[in-house]
Amino acid sequence: MQLSIILLILLILYIVLTSESKFEALKIILSAGAIALFIRTFFFQPFTIPSGSMIPTLLIGDFIFVSQYKYGYSKHSLPFSIPLIKGRILAKKPERGDVVVFKTPNDNRTDYVKTLVGLPGDKVQVKNGTLFINNNLVYRDSILNSSIKVHNDNLNDFDYVEIFPNGKKHFIRELKGNDAPGDNTIVYTVPENNFFLMGDNRDNSIDSRILNYVGFVPFENLVGRAEIIFFSIDKKNYGLKKFWKWRIRFDRIGKVPNKKVNIYYES
Repeated sequence: MQLSIILLILLILYIVLTSESKFEALKIILSAGAIALFIRTFFFQPFTIPSGSMIPTLLIGDFIFVSQYKYGYSKHSLPFSIPLIKGRILAKKPERGDVVVFKTPNDNRTDYVKTLVGLPGDKVQVKNGTLFINNNLVYRDSILNSSIKVHNDNLNDFDYVEIFPNGKKHFIRELKGNDAPGDNTIVYTVPENNFFLMGDNRDNSIDSRILNYVGFVPFENLVGRAEIIFFSIDKKNYGLKKFWKWRIRFDRIGKVPNKKVNIYYES
């Protein structure tokens, strides 16, 4: 939401500075604002990735477009989550493996982005770092031994390709082996109309495994599906005082999350 506001402010400043009169500027601003609000509410909303919980799928500094219409609309589709919609309208069920932006149930305000792992009724558990869904092991293949042809400079020896029961594939990272705090869990039974989401950076993610903060995510809280990376910037811990040292990751612009790992898989 903050990114939308920043982009809108920049647009207003540009219009004011380049318009010949205040009246003309006001008309353009109102028209542009209405169009932007319509697109943001019903089609696409921009988000930025502030943390490393989805590495290597999404990096800190990636900017993504999220489809608002993919799962239908709830109050969280509206600016500031204005409660004009009860429940969800035009609902479409998400699929396991989708990269999803959602509002955390803890405050219904904070935006998180994670991979959807568990559907309503599923039993989800992590044992020794390996994911189980409905008592079935979710196969994963080490990047070192993988039969998947990948071209991703962000992968390393701690990465795996995980293959969901529906055939969708994505990368995960296990930096701390199989003994990190989230690598051995209870069995989570996903309630009706709720979902279970996990970060791809499995040992560095606050997600549905932490019941008292994220836990099960109601369908109403899903904002949309991450569709494409439209910009990416690597700050490397440089602040605004050294902004000239920031680097644009041109190789990530236009990338669709998990597209290549699914295209290049060889069964």
